Amino acid sequence: MSELPKSLEEAIAQSRIATQAALVDGYNRLQVDFLFPELKIMPVAAQFLPVFAEYDSRLKVFFPDAGAAALAKRDWSDTPFKIVDIGTGRAASLQSKIQPEDEIFLFISPTAVEVPQVEKLCENIGDRPFVMLNPRLEDSGVVGIGYTARQTRQRFISTIESCYYLRPVDDTTAVFRCYPGLWEVWVETNGEYEKVAELPKRPTGDELDLIMGQPQTAADGTPAKKPSVLKGLQRFFKALSS
Repeated sequence: MSELPKSLEEAIAQSRIATQAALVDGYNRLQVDFLFPELKIMPVAAQFLPVFAEYDSRLKVFFPDAGAAALAKRDWSDTPFKIVDIGTGRAASLQSKIQPEDEIFLFISPTAVEVPQVEKLCENIGDRPFVMLNPRLEDSGVVGIGYTARQTRQRFISTIESCYYLRPVDDTTAVFRCYPGLWEVWVETNGEYEKVAELPKRPTGDELDLIMGQPQTAADGTPAKKPSVLKGLQRFFKALSS
């Protein structure tokens, strides 16, 4: 049974174990989330990559755009795997990015803007496994998306198993999942985090409110402001490390 990590490095190590376990159990569409503000994804990705060590050049790593892919090629110039960008969306161009010798795929921080291209790429990937590291596929701020497109997007997202998830919700609450465990809600009290709930699916905002009790309100009846997530993250690791 996994406990809450005491540092980001420990969380990444946990995520590698969870990803390997899910791959062994036959899951081939996986997602790993570290939902921290201002997180620099490249150092996280560098620590996560050892999970694919056995694949060597049979791993293909996708970045959202050509600029990010170029920076990765510069910074990871001595690595055996292939680095490419997701692309512009032209079917022929996307199809050429998936080769028969590719055995496993890593998508690093794709966003809602790239969802159509990611879906096409995953169609070409077929039954081969892929992992999405810190994707942002459900961004409600993307404009011009109709109901049908949203439904299609949600169907695609629902096929991906979340094997690792760590999110400080506010100053005292964190949502955690480490495969094969259940979804967990942890609460900090007097400097220590305690697990208060286990659920089969990721809790919604309303479910979190029910677990934690009704949201507090200010004296004038307006909802009380939650502490900043950044402050919550700092308290989170401080409490876990104490």
